[in-house]
Amino acid sequence: MEIKLFVATKAFILYENKVLIVKESSRYKEGVNTGKFDVVGGRISPGESLQEALKREVLEETGLDIKIGNIFFANEARPTLEGKTCQIIRMFFTCQANKDEVRLSQDHEEFLWIDPQKYQDYTIIENLHEVFEEFLKINSLKD
Repeated sequence: MEIKLFVATKAFILYENKVLIVKESSRYKEGVNTGKFDVVGGRISPGESLQEALKREVLEETGLDIKIGNIFFANEARPTLEGKTCQIIRMFFTCQANKDEVRLSQDHEEFLWIDPQKYQDYTIIENLHEVFEEFLKINSLKD
């Protein structure tokens, strides 16, 4: 069985010490996490730099212009899309927004700015838990 490989950039967008999470809409044709929260991001197009891809995805999905910081975590997911297994390598960047006014794309139906220490209070995708834990550890927010 052939596995399709994708590389994606993901943004931990901060504004006034809150992290932006977005809920996947049932209208998202490639969605596998309908009704769950994730952070913003997506696949890198051939020829795009990591930063270009992340800025494009954030602008498309939220209307926000961001300042990109460092990569702080990487992991992978293996969802099934249209009956085919995919491997998605994801790189998570800390990012800063200069405003909290979000304009969602049709791929998402809700957004929240949350206290990262309270991420477990929300229905987020399962493999995002380890990302939040690393973010908290690196930023000395974890007890």
